[in-house]
Amino acid sequence: MEKLSNPKETIQVLQKYEFQFKKKFGQNFLIDPHVLDKIVDAAQITKEDFVLEIGPGIGTLTQYLCEHAKQVLAVEIDAKLIPILKETLAPYDNVEVLHGDILKQDIQQIADTYNEGKPIKVVANLPYYITTPIIMELFESHVPLANVTVMVQKEVADRMKAEPGTKDYGALSLAVQYYAKPYIAAFVPPNCFMPRPNVGSAVIRLDCLSRVPVEVQDEKLMFRLIRASFNQRRKTLQNGIANSPELDYTKEEAAKAIEQAGFDVRIRGEKLGLSEFAKLADELEKMRE
Repeated sequence: MEKLSNPKETIQVLQKYEFQFKKKFGQNFLIDPHVLDKIVDAAQITKEDFVLEIGPGIGTLTQYLCEHAKQVLAVEIDAKLIPILKETLAPYDNVEVLHGDILKQDIQQIADTYNEGKPIKVVANLPYYITTPIIMELFESHVPLANVTVMVQKEVADRMKAEPGTKDYGALSLAVQYYAKPYIAAFVPPNCFMPRPNVGSAVIRLDCLSRVPVEVQDEKLMFRLIRASFNQRRKTLQNGIANSPELDYTKEEAAKAIEQAGFDVRIRGEKLGLSEFAKLADELEKMRE
């Protein structure tokens, strides 16, 4: 069969199986070979690599991954796509399809089984509403990862890469940059998908750090602090901490910790980087001790 990056081939496959796009799975299939090449290049896939693909759809990107990787495991949540994948991936002997929800899989076990526990590469063209939970689950479970290359909404890619003080900077920027170095590989217009989404997309590679960039006594407290400071973006950091349902500090305690950390009590969270949030979390921890 011809590659699925040919839109005619995609239409034929969808018609043959009478496939209906499901809104709940946010299904948009790629139909541009140049974008598929860019994803494979961005992920830096070689014949040495095991690749975990999340959300293969009908197998368009999977075909390209199979041609470049040693082995591919594609995890697909939609049962209707499993027979289609069996057909479209039949020419490749280095791929396995697993029907299931990626958030319910044991990724550590996958790495152990398929890659002897060595760092794996993850590639995904994900429904946008589930992108962040999946990426954060991968990072927070501390499974061995080399990099994660995903197609996301353009504004989400901008937020992942944003620096302190910019309009896109927020809790997502800090969460991603705590675990990885983001690199935007390509911007992708809506006409590269079937059906067309209403927004522009971007391919972003997250190069996983071998160690976290800051030392902090309580990682969970730091991230509660980060969320509190961006939940009410226009308020001062002091008010954000005092008003947060996740934190148990008075306005006075917040002010004291901010000053002890060496910051102006009127500062807003959007001005702080990871090292400053780590410093502040340690001051709050000290206060409780």
